[in-house]
Amino acid sequence: MTAFMSALGKLFRTTAFKLSFAYLLIFTIFAFVTLGYVAWNAQRLLTDQFVSSIETEINSLSDQYRFGGLRRLVNNVERRSRAPGALLYLVTTENGERIAGNVGALPPEVLSRAGEFETLYNRTDETEARPDAAIVRVYLLPGGFRLLVGRDVGERIRLRDIIHRAFGYSLLFIGVLGCLGSWFIARRVLKRVDDMTDITRHIMAGDLGGRLKVAGTGDELDRLAQNLNAMLDRIGELMRGMQEVSDNIAHDLKTPLTRLRNKADEALRTANTPDELKTALEATIDESDNLIRIFNALLMIARLEAGSAREGLADFDAAEAVRGVAELYEALAEEAGVELEVSVEDDLPVHGSRELLGQAMSNLLDNALKYGASSDAPDKTISVSAHRRDGEVLILVADCGPGIPEADRSRVLERFVRLETARSRPGFGLGLSLAAAVARLHGGALKLEDNEPGLRVVLALPLKAVELPQPSLQSAA
Repeated sequence: MTAFMSALGKLFRTTAFKLSFAYLLIFTIFAFVTLGYVAWNAQRLLTDQFVSSIETEINSLSDQYRFGGLRRLVNNVERRSRAPGALLYLVTTENGERIAGNVGALPPEVLSRAGEFETLYNRTDETEARPDAAIVRVYLLPGGFRLLVGRDVGERIRLRDIIHRAFGYSLLFIGVLGCLGSWFIARRVLKRVDDMTDITRHIMAGDLGGRLKVAGTGDELDRLAQNLNAMLDRIGELMRGMQEVSDNIAHDLKTPLTRLRNKADEALRTANTPDELKTALEATIDESDNLIRIFNALLMIARLEAGSAREGLADFDAAEAVRGVAELYEALAEEAGVELEVSVEDDLPVHGSRELLGQAMSNLLDNALKYGASSDAPDKTISVSAHRRDGEVLILVADCGPGIPEADRSRVLERFVRLETARSRPGFGLGLSLAAAVARLHGGALKLEDNEPGLRVVLALPLKAVELPQPSLQSAA
């Protein structure tokens, strides 16, 4: 019993049950007002019909009295009083003495004045003392006689009783059906919420692979589940990224740290002169600088993937940023014997970080110079271009180096991934990872394509819509 009451209380506290109950209350009030209006309008219509029939009879009998006198009136009243389903008729003297009609008893004040009244009466043929209700019209005839014509309102009372019973049954039916519907809806919603709660408990317990069920109905709970699943997917990606960073630090930084320790140990054991110690210290400093660069790159990638670099985003012209980075690498390209071709379209507005885009371009140009200058191709050209296409800004860096096989193009975007052909060249395998993270931060993507020969890197960023200035009133004039 306690468990049942607890489950019932939990059901009553749900938002779905409260909303269903509120809808039921509103619908009940609406039904009450509607049925009340129907009942009032039906009774008013019946009353109008009663009054109309009474008025017609009064006019007809008054004409009979005017053309045939009292005798003709009495004869008509007696004849009409005996007809099946007859109206109420009564002809009296000025003192209220009954002359003709089927009305046996009336309150004395009814015949004292002319007009329309609603009163109690008894028929002449009724033996019970229980009075009935009627609408009557009293008409004063010449000579002081009174003519009363009325209509029993029992039909109106019966209609009112029928409507009252129908109203009561309707409210009962609506209440029962509404409570059952509220219980069904609340139970259905509560079950889905309980399922979500159970899955979230498993996720909080460490099972990050759990996902909320999507019923496929497209309702608000499905949308909530889809958004939460997307959020969990993103959290999973960040967690995997953190795990990868930890693994990379544990494995890929082990070699330079070991090399750093071995050089320091060798210097302590073998260095005999100040020059030898100085050389060992310089080599140690170079290794330390390499480690610092690796850590800075890893931290930068982690910040970009976590989205913490979004605070400094602003609108800027990507064309100017690409031209600026290309100008910095013109001298390096000339020293390496590589021709640097730059083709940048004007006015390429994007929303993001100029510094991060410059860092990504620097990494791409470093790779292009590293592999393009050492290639055996007769044409050692590196091309840098930027243009708009289909709502995007496309920044391309192409070289004539060995390129990257199509099967490895997605893998080289991961941290510390270096192909066998790149093992002999300096680097840590973080340049493309950083460029890809910058592209994702800006809502774009980094694509690797075949340059035939060489590699073409495409950095696609969404083009920012720029509102054209509205002409002023003076210029319009």
